[in-house]
Order: sequence, then C-alpha cells, then structure tokens
Amino acid sequence: MGRFFRRRKDSEEETPRDEVLVSHTEPESDSAAEALAEVGPVDDDAAHTVEEAAERTRKGWFSKIGGLFKRGGIDEALWEDLEETLVLADTGAQTTMRIIDDVRGKVKDEKINDPEAALGILKDEMVTVLDVDTGRGKIWHSNGQKETLPKPAVILVVGVNGTGKTTSIGKLAHAYVARDLKVVLAAGDTFRAAAIEQLKHWGERAGVDVVAHQQGADPGAVVFDAMAAASKRNADVLIIDTAGRLHTKAHLMDELRKINKIIQRTVPDAPHEVLLVLDATTGQNAMQQAKYFTEAVGVTGVLLSKLDGTAKGGVVFSVCDQLGVPVRFVGTGERPQDLAPFEPRQFVEALFAG
Repeated sequence: MGRFFRRRKDSEEETPRDEVLVSHTEPESDSAAEALAEVGPVDDDAAHTVEEAAERTRKGWFSKIGGLFKRGGIDEALWEDLEETLVLADTGAQTTMRIIDDVRGKVKDEKINDPEAALGILKDEMVTVLDVDTGRGKIWHSNGQKETLPKPAVILVVGVNGTGKTTSIGKLAHAYVARDLKVVLAAGDTFRAAAIEQLKHWGERAGVDVVAHQQGADPGAVVFDAMAAASKRNADVLIIDTAGRLHTKAHLMDELRKINKIIQRTVPDAPHEVLLVLDATTGQNAMQQAKYFTEAVGVTGVLLSKLDGTAKGGVVFSVCDQLGVPVRFVGTGERPQDLAPFEPRQFVEALFAG
C-alpha cells in the first residue's frame, strides 16, 4: 500500500476567508497525471472484484438471459423473452429495443443458426452500448488524448443523498493516496451535519485534509476556501463533495451551477471531471437522476455504487446508451479499497459468467 499523508494541525485546517485566490498554473507531472488516471485497488487480492460485485446481478435476470440461448433454436419466442428479461433487468425499453434490433439484424445478415453464436453477438452489442467514451473530462477518458492537468486537478462529485456519494469520495481518496498523490477533500454538502462528519471520517481513514465549515454554511464559500487551500498545500487533486437533496428541486441544480462558477474563477477549465454517483439498486430512478445532473453540470462520468447489492443492474446500459455518459468506476463493496475501474467487456462477461 502507498503511504498515508499526515493530517494538518487544527490551526492549519482553515484558509483565511480574506485570502486572495491563488492562480493554479503549475502543471501536473506526467507521472502524477498517469496516477490520476489509474484509479483502482493497488492490492488486488484485498479488493472485491467487479465479478464478485456483479454476482447478484448475474444470478438474477442475466442468468435467465443465458438460459434463453440454451433452449435450442433461434425463433421469435427467443427475441420476445429476451426483450422482456432485459426490461425487467432495468435496461430500459429504448435501450432494450436498440440491443435486440441490432442483434437480430446481425444474426440475420450473418445467417447464424447457433444460439451460442447469437449469444456472443448479444455480448458484443452490450459491450458496444457501454463503450461510449466521448473524451468527456480531462482525467479518465481513454480516447488517446494526452492532457497536461493543472495542479490540483479538480473533481466535482454529485449525486442524490443515499447513493453512497460520500463513501465513494472516500474510496477515491484512498486510491489516490495509495498512489502517493496528495489529496484534499472539500465538504461542500453543508446541508447535513452527518455528511460533513462522514467526509471528515473518510479523510482520517485515508490520511488526507478535509476543508469544512459548519452545517448551514454557504457551499460556495467552502469550495472557495478549498480551492485556495489545495493550491497552498500543493495538492495533486481536490475532490469536492456536494449536496444531494431532492434532485428534482431546481434550487439544488442552481447551487451546483454556482459551485461550478466559483471553481472556474480560479481554474477556468475546471472541474476536470464531474463524477455522478448512481446507486445501482435504484433501477430506472438512477436514469432520471443522471438526466437531471447531466443537464445541470455536464457530467463527465458515472460511478456505479452498490452493484453488489442488486439482482438487476441493467440501468448501466440505459445511462450509457441514452445519455452518452461513460461509467468510470464500480463500487464493489464497503471497504476503502473496494473501488474498481469499469471495463465494458469485463462487466459483460461477469454478467454471463458461470
């Protein structure tokens, strides 16, 4: 495991409120940029895997999909049953029809009669749906473009309450500390005292500084101070927690836009990533959340939490298909190291394993 950063003394915790914003012009080194892009458990033996996290989903609806292709023959009943099963697995009606239409078309064009071969085409199509990296964001995209990131790199984390947002931030901080990067956390969810305390707890576990104000403080002020503190402390990455009350409320989205503007006053091209945490157990409700947040703050990636707690998990396909937002990470358990990079092929194979 990588070293843990020592926490600052209490007298150093807060940046004076009248401090002038510091220009973030120092670029990340190539090694730091690579470490930022490579998130995941350092000790692979200690972390739960995506395959383990997807076990309940695999044993649920997706095991039934595999069974459909073992009945023998490719007929209309197969496609109808496949459509019903995908919808029940929370894949969404529109995405389900896209998958089935594309698979049926390829099976017909290639004159395939073997159900096992048809299942292979289905897997390939599901991978295609998930592989939507459009180059959004500047840290985790995989389109081959090389970015020289400012220091600190800024990650804004959004999501409704109860999705595992603060826990996911703690896991992300843990992963970066394990790669010898210096991390600062910003407790931007000032509406809930529990959220502030939870983030402080995760900061202590990971050995990183947390910039926090009292409950009810202006979230913009917290972010303002955190930006200055991260620069002063020469942090590699600043991860900002945000409020998640009632995603249908316009004022929450307005608050997030305000935070974005405060960040950009210091670093014009930040945040470098906007990570949306979605609870895999909430099904198509997660899809609705993704729509709201994408419209409000330009989500660049998704972290799918609690995958180990659902027998469905198909919502990941509709999020990628309908919104074009890539899934970057999967929460695979409750421990700090239980965060894994999302790989479309690995995920699909995990769904049909066994």
